[in-house]
Amino acid sequence: MLFQGGRGDIFEKYLEAFAHWHALGWSITSFDWRGQGGSGRLSPDPHVGHVDDFQQYIDDFRAFWADWVAEDAGREGGPHVALGHSMGGHLLLRALAEGAAQPDAAVLIAPMLGLHSPVGATLGERLARMLGGVGNTARAAWRGNERPATTETRQALLTKDTDRYEDEIFWQSSKPELLLGPPSWRWVIEAFASTRRLRVDPRLKTLGVPLLFVIADDDKLVDPKAALKIAAKVPDARVVRFGKESAHEILREADPVRNRAIGEIDIFLSSRAQR
Repeated sequence: MLFQGGRGDIFEKYLEAFAHWHALGWSITSFDWRGQGGSGRLSPDPHVGHVDDFQQYIDDFRAFWADWVAEDAGREGGPHVALGHSMGGHLLLRALAEGAAQPDAAVLIAPMLGLHSPVGATLGERLARMLGGVGNTARAAWRGNERPATTETRQALLTKDTDRYEDEIFWQSSKPELLLGPPSWRWVIEAFASTRRLRVDPRLKTLGVPLLFVIADDDKLVDPKAALKIAAKVPDARVVRFGKESAHEILREADPVRNRAIGEIDIFLSSRAQR
């Protein structure tokens, strides 16, 4: 199992979920996207999440996937599956469309297939290019929180479970080098552009990989409607939806949400990725 987190994520946040899947017999691998987590930074400010081009993420994923599968080729291993949360879900789906990976099954958890913009995707991208496309595009797009102009706390955007939210704060406090703040303007511009192109990519209609979409309808960070529209295009897709009981980090939500999500993932993988 290859698990990829979202923007600003660290894999330490998912140790609880990893322990569950490991107990079921999965060997779990994850890597930090360049520019965040334990990877080096691409901005002079170590707390700004910057990337010049999302293609760099895809190139990294392609290279890692090839090495990972090759390393496992000599073993009596089972299937290879991929899970992606938020930005990781976007990059995973884009990697599948571009032929960068061919897992036996894939799970997209609160995937970033559209950004949650109060002015809509088209105007949002236009404004991002106007405001951030000049000068130093590696500068922070806003001061803090997960998105600008929000009246909600960071926790409310991510999870309703206080203990799991505090677990993330623990890792940030114990390993401050893992902490990342707001995205750069270039990241925001690239995120709008990459999601826009993926939504109309004709290769989605011919994907041969079984997909499970786990979506929070009340997500305030990514656009769940964009994910539902893409799921309708994919030949072999199952959708699991949550309502107001879930914020963005479904796998780190309160137990009723988290347990149902993990149960649905387990059922899907056991039926579509036979060992």
